[in-house]
Amino acid sequence: MSTDPRLYVTQNLQSGQAIALPKEDAHYLINVMRRGEGDTVRLFNGRDGEWRARLVEASRKTAVLEPVEQTREQIGVPDLWLLFAPVKRQKTDLIVEKATELGVARIAPVVTARTQSDRIKPERLQLIAKEAAEQTERLDLPELAGLEKLDRVLDGWDASRTLIFCDEAGDETGQPWGGARGRGRPMSDTLADAEAGPAAILIGPEGGFSEAERQRLRDHDAVIAVTLGPRILRAETAAVAALVLWQSLQGDWRS
Repeated sequence: MSTDPRLYVTQNLQSGQAIALPKEDAHYLINVMRRGEGDTVRLFNGRDGEWRARLVEASRKTAVLEPVEQTREQIGVPDLWLLFAPVKRQKTDLIVEKATELGVARIAPVVTARTQSDRIKPERLQLIAKEAAEQTERLDLPELAGLEKLDRVLDGWDASRTLIFCDEAGDETGQPWGGARGRGRPMSDTLADAEAGPAAILIGPEGGFSEAERQRLRDHDAVIAVTLGPRILRAETAAVAALVLWQSLQGDWRS
């Protein structure tokens, strides 16, 4: 694997077309990575595959690259979305970073009844996704949707996309986390028996979903309720666990 720095750019990639980097990327390349004129860099834009480029102009604030040749053709990620209730900033950052690394096509924060935070910074999350894609050899960035209420998301849900509802609660009123009765089927068993296709995973807030939300989700034709095991996981842990299971059983981790 090449040790050349790898950067995401928005410009089209084609041989001989000069690309001026934004100030932040130029600083990273010249001052952090210590690259100079004549050095090579790998570029991708989510459309044209990956290209080897040569650094043709370098100063403390400026970096201009010239694509030389395509080294990898464009390959997409599986059609998997992640919906999650935002938590504290660092944990939300972690969810976006790991979802990008694990090959999610679209990341959508949703507001639930017990959501801890209803404010996100799209520019910050975009930067986190960009850096994660650069580091993991991914050839595109996930789409980052705006914050939206869960009810509104369900109102417009496309029934052809399976919504995997990670529901750790049971149906026994008055028991901690709803007791044992009515819990979802293990996610690994559910995915092993299901046909692969467009899917989304829904992760709730630290306090879980409200009873009204659980009922609406379980009544939805496109929703499959699953459990991630006998322990109650933190939101960021649940997101990673669910994505790993899906990629292993229905995604691009399979041989």
